[in-house]
Amino acid sequence: MDLKQLKAFLTVADTGNVTKAAEMLHLVQPAVSRQLRLLEEDLGQILFERERHGMALTEAGKSLVGYARRVMLELDRARTEMTGRTGNITGLVTIGLLPSTIDVLASSVVSTIAARYPGIRLRIAMGYAGTLLSWLDNGEIDAGLLYGVERSVNVESRPLIEEALWVIGQADAGLRPNRPTPLAKLSRHPLVLPSPSHGIRTIVDHACAKNKVQLNISVEVNALSVQRSLVHGGHGWTILPPIAVAEDLRSGQLTGSPLSKPNLARTIVLALPTNRETPPYVRHAISTLEECTKQAVMSGAWPQARWLGK
Repeated sequence: MDLKQLKAFLTVADTGNVTKAAEMLHLVQPAVSRQLRLLEEDLGQILFERERHGMALTEAGKSLVGYARRVMLELDRARTEMTGRTGNITGLVTIGLLPSTIDVLASSVVSTIAARYPGIRLRIAMGYAGTLLSWLDNGEIDAGLLYGVERSVNVESRPLIEEALWVIGQADAGLRPNRPTPLAKLSRHPLVLPSPSHGIRTIVDHACAKNKVQLNISVEVNALSVQRSLVHGGHGWTILPPIAVAEDLRSGQLTGSPLSKPNLARTIVLALPTNRETPPYVRHAISTLEECTKQAVMSGAWPQARWLGK
């Protein structure tokens, strides 16, 4: 097994096609096929099913993908750090952000780090809390903002933000920021909600069980963009922090109201790994992320949020 084989394997896994992979790697197709064959012979496993419309990973191939990505990521980190200029802060940092927070934070974090630490290469990965926790645990990200409900022995966290959860509906739903909506009222309306494994759904389900409220869930989705689109399309109300649809609320395309009886909120935490050392360049990037997050809250760019950090 060598790096050329792993790179070819990952590129074919991502594209699902040897020809496309060869183009991306600037190789001829037989060279890519040979790398795959050598890797399969070395491992004694078939990694791809050669199908009519492309290449599909076998179970063995799916298992190898995670390991291969981590190997390539660690080598990339090492290469960036080793080629940095002496005395400068250099390194590759991968930060994980929730879909509902990425728009308000990504630009400011990227521009601030670029201005302060030009030797840092920054990657931003978006995922839901469970995915971010898994990535943090296995080393695919260096730090992340996720829900405080998540727990792991390999992760330490500190609270940064508490934000209220709102009911969100179409423009004609009559929801108003100054008129809270009781949780019990939601039983009268179809709802578009994330699946039960999602952090917000866990908060909502717990509150409903405690208050004996039965929700009318019309559809479950695991993508914020789809959740928002379905609400726009009139398929039901949803429950989100206002930051997730801030522009729609400002423009009046959607309306919102704080949940009440009980009031519901989520806590955003800064999560860091405990199972590996945090290099200085990562600590600088994390400090910048925390600073940009605080600034977003204090400036009002992060609506209905309360700063909990120092």
